[in-house]
Amino acid sequence: MEMKFPMKKFIFYKRRTANFVMLSLSLLAALITIVPLVFIFYYTISKGISNLNIDFFTKLPTPVGETGGGMVNAIVGTIILIAIGGGIGIPVGIMSGTYLSEFGKNKFGILVRFFTDVLSGIPSIVVGVVAYTLVVIPMKHFSALAGGIALAILMIPTITRTTEEMIKLVPQSYREAGLALGIPKWKITVMIVLKTAWKGIATGILLGLSRAAGETAPLLFTSLGNRFWSTDIFQPIASLTVYIYQYSTAPFKDWNDQAWTAALALILLISVLSLVFRIITRSKYKA
Repeated sequence: MEMKFPMKKFIFYKRRTANFVMLSLSLLAALITIVPLVFIFYYTISKGISNLNIDFFTKLPTPVGETGGGMVNAIVGTIILIAIGGGIGIPVGIMSGTYLSEFGKNKFGILVRFFTDVLSGIPSIVVGVVAYTLVVIPMKHFSALAGGIALAILMIPTITRTTEEMIKLVPQSYREAGLALGIPKWKITVMIVLKTAWKGIATGILLGLSRAAGETAPLLFTSLGNRFWSTDIFQPIASLTVYIYQYSTAPFKDWNDQAWTAALALILLISVLSLVFRIITRSKYKA
């Protein structure tokens, strides 16, 4: 009996020490993750801020050998490509993820889940070649539509798997309550389950959009690029990622500097998109 209290005290301090150690390791891992990101942001800002001016957002690229100019066509082109990709990939990803979570406990669901995982691991350049074969060759020319389809293919696996996992987190009692009220299952899925899981699904959508916005290889095979102003989705269109690739490998210092500015503009574009998306989802779906 005399050893009982010291033993409890020993166990308490042992657990407290273990808790402190694990929290410290978790914090260290978080710092290891954040530090490279902060360094990338700092380096990109320091290299690209010099050419970030009004001309960059309002003027077209200058001819080879001339300095100055901007990338307004690439900024608009990137937004168009993301919009096309999101318009195709987001509905497909959400619906497929919903099917896998709510109705996919069968052989077909296992097959869809398997191919989704395989698709998520395919290199983006392979997706570009596939889009080139399926869209560019039949159309006989490069186009923004082909680029958007390629980006949509890249978005679908991320959105699908995120949607599936977020829906699985919705308590089963929500579904049972709806069934008890006589609500059809499809209405429960749309009106209750998806609405409850929407914030998590929104995160998956942002991840998919961010990944697609940073791709270069698929666009080289599909939308190609355009040094002139164009918003026609059936014609080649400019994009920031293609300009970054072309300008960073060019033998002109001004182009190299603009490549860093384009990278900074792309980061700002994704940041603004994420902020707007978060504001919309929080205001529309408050807990």
